[in-house]
Amino acid sequence: MNSTFLGYARLARPANLPTAAADILAGVAIGGVFASGVTSDFLGSVLFTHILCLMFSSVFLYAGGVILNDVFDFKIDQVERPERPIPSGVVPIAAATLYGSITLVIGILLAFLVSSISGGVAFALAMAILLYDGIAKKYDFFGPLSMGLCRGINLLLGMSILGDFNYWFMAIIPIVYIFAITLISRGEVHGENKNHIVLAGVLYGMVILAVASIAFLYTDDLIFSLLFLVVFAFTVLRPLVKAHSVNSPENIKKAVMAGVISLILLDASVAVAFSDWWYGLIILALLPISKGLSKLFAVT
Repeated sequence: MNSTFLGYARLARPANLPTAAADILAGVAIGGVFASGVTSDFLGSVLFTHILCLMFSSVFLYAGGVILNDVFDFKIDQVERPERPIPSGVVPIAAATLYGSITLVIGILLAFLVSSISGGVAFALAMAILLYDGIAKKYDFFGPLSMGLCRGINLLLGMSILGDFNYWFMAIIPIVYIFAITLISRGEVHGENKNHIVLAGVLYGMVILAVASIAFLYTDDLIFSLLFLVVFAFTVLRPLVKAHSVNSPENIKKAVMAGVISLILLDASVAVAFSDWWYGLIILALLPISKGLSKLFAVT
């Protein structure tokens, strides 16, 4: 395959993109699609088209964000990650800047096709992404918080499908979770981040407890939501424990990769509480896609 094409593909982090779509599907469930009684029109309807628009909007926004992140990190990557597409010279920095900018704009426009509310949320997400890429990531606390805020707004983008934000506070869950993953990633190059890993473990525990509480409060079919949650907990905690035990860059990278991909499991666990078991399986179907792509493209 053409090396230039691969370089552009690598910039967009293809393995991560299904996790953005999973956020939207979870947000759609939280936003009241199932409670509103319109699920009979779920397939082959305007609603289905809107869901697809929001999913692709989220994917383009995520891709644009990580592309521009590499643009902002160009000088650092020349030292720490010289194999990346921009510092290696496969993708010129000017082309990468245009690539990321256009991708962000497409993401915003796709959301406006659904509604002005969705478009507004997408625009806010794009601004949050640029804030993280350009400024916030330089700070130990504000960086992880800003990254988490991007995921929280992404969940709100899914909730905007019907303009119902009654459960807006659910966005706190991905904010805390991504804060934890970003903390772990701080040791990805040099290792030696046991304190961050311990704090991340505490935050993971808070997320698991929060989702379990939501399941108890909002669903009568508790077993399926908890099954998804147990699988999620095992998937993220096992590599985290290993990264703490052997605090090497390799193990830290594996813990970060597991955390990112497991967002799909987290979204499924939350969505089932507001929908049905089969909807959780639809979200879960994104997991093998993400894992398959992770074998071809870097997650971090």
